[in-house]
Amino acid sequence: MRADAQRNRGRLIEAAREVFREQGYDASLDEVAKRAGVGAGTLYRHFPSRDVLMDAIMQRWVDRVNDSVEKVLVHEGEPRDLLLTWFETYVDLISMHKGGPAKITSAMGDEGSPIVTKCQTLAAATQRVVDRLEEQHALREHIEAVQMCRLVGGVASVADSADLEPAAVRPLLEVIADGVLV
Repeated sequence: MRADAQRNRGRLIEAAREVFREQGYDASLDEVAKRAGVGAGTLYRHFPSRDVLMDAIMQRWVDRVNDSVEKVLVHEGEPRDLLLTWFETYVDLISMHKGGPAKITSAMGDEGSPIVTKCQTLAAATQRVVDRLEEQHALREHIEAVQMCRLVGGVASVADSADLEPAAVRPLLEVIADGVLV
């Protein structure tokens, strides 16, 4: 890829991140092109569909999820603290864009979703936390990662739509933690 084409691609990804963060995933792609300082044709040459653009944006996000779960898993405190740290991290990860928590949570477990990769990444990270808690015999039986993702995602969706501060979200996450831990 030519240097100018690489620059345009990078600017489009950054502009899309900004626009989606401000306006949600359904924001205008014309606005993305405008913010990147390129024409719509350039956007569609690099990203023939919204899904292809989302995949490009998501790769850095996938890396962030994986790094985040690694940091949480080095925690050596009580299982409840580990779980709450993951829950807060999870909420942050899915709340990067307005409307993101509802979109991700409603797609969780749906193999036909256009954001299935994002959901699978979150479920896999959560499964690592579940596995750690099961090793410690700290988790109730039959708790599945996708269930946990949906519960925490539901809280994140409410927080997103109501513009709740993290201090108002923490008690809700504590209720979930207390419900899944033995």
